[in-house]
Amino acid sequence: MFDINLIREEPEIVKKSLQDRQMDPSPVDEVIKLDTERRGLLVKVEALKAERNTVSKAISQIKDATERQQKIEAMRQVGEEIAKFDVLVNQVEEKLNYLVATIPNLPDPTTPYGKDDSENIVERVEGKKRDFDFQPLPHWDLGTKLGIIDFDRGVKLTGSRFYILNGAGARLERALISYMLDLHSHQGYEERYTPFMVKAETLFSSGQLPKFVDNLYHDIEEDLWMVPTAEVPLTGMYKDEVLEDGSLPQRFTAYTPCFRREKMSAGRDVRGIKRGHQFDKVEMYTYCKPEQSDAELQKMLKDAEDTCKGLGLTYRIKRLCSGDLGFNARITYDVEVWAPGCDEWLEVSSVSNVGDFQARRANIKYKTTYGGKPRLVHTLNGSGLGLPRTLIAVMENYQQADGSIIIPEALRPWMGGIDVIR
Repeated sequence: MFDINLIREEPEIVKKSLQDRQMDPSPVDEVIKLDTERRGLLVKVEALKAERNTVSKAISQIKDATERQQKIEAMRQVGEEIAKFDVLVNQVEEKLNYLVATIPNLPDPTTPYGKDDSENIVERVEGKKRDFDFQPLPHWDLGTKLGIIDFDRGVKLTGSRFYILNGAGARLERALISYMLDLHSHQGYEERYTPFMVKAETLFSSGQLPKFVDNLYHDIEEDLWMVPTAEVPLTGMYKDEVLEDGSLPQRFTAYTPCFRREKMSAGRDVRGIKRGHQFDKVEMYTYCKPEQSDAELQKMLKDAEDTCKGLGLTYRIKRLCSGDLGFNARITYDVEVWAPGCDEWLEVSSVSNVGDFQARRANIKYKTTYGGKPRLVHTLNGSGLGLPRTLIAVMENYQQADGSIIIPEALRPWMGGIDVIR
């Protein structure tokens, strides 16, 4: 969320950031208009309150009963005017705050300009694609033949885009989650097990509300929301808190199922288990001081890469351009793994530096060693990694000519003696 002073003092910077994101810059003008209106109303209401205070003090000194009653009546009318202005101020503030909350973060100066995802930059490819002496199957055929993915019963239970993982398939999913959590713990992230449902204010703090209200699952009766990512509760943990300078950086990892109401059209892009309304993900999250955030971004990217390397997956790093940057992000790197059966690169992690954008929404600060007012922290987040796309990559890369799947060495400690899925 923006400091309103930036929009007041340098509106052209904010307009340019929206244009770079391929968005309409006009909300900036509307913010300025509402802010001017609000400040004008505040001047009027403060003048009326000052008048009321002055006259109220003088009334006690007035000896003439008629004059005193006239003053009292006049102040009653002033009070009614103040009440009307207070309502107007609240209405304008509500519109203003909502509009400011829907403006995305400023792209970092190092973020390349681009119109859409076709202009993202592939920075490097790590590893070599496996050479098959047979035609590799996509996971939807491979999993069905092995009996580890059941699409029909998933649809029967819930509807399209849902599925059941059976036996070794379910265990493989669980092994991936355990492998990732243990790896990130060794990398310096402290594990958290967080609620899968949160308050609206927690979603606002992380930047999900009000912008993405249509993509979230909401229990209206209890006013609780299913998390779309563990980033949400990990941001909300320190809402309205002031951290100690020496405690930063703080790094966390957490597993959650994720729930998103995405619009999905029929076609190749959504075949199999690549996209769904419910999926698992392990998250990495960091709180740090502003001067630490660039280094923390590179650490988080390396840690996501090491997760892929440990699984023996070929992957590539993409730098997102301004037109494909997420709402909260200033800088984002995507990590994509190669899936030979699908014949495509699958995004398994987006690693982002958010700056103080979430911290301002959540009011998270830290005490500085040199005194003065507490400063806003910087936050960073990254998938470490997202499932089921990592599961897809493991299945398709480790498949054999006979239709079996060899379990990667890194996952075998959690597979209960299963080395091959047949």
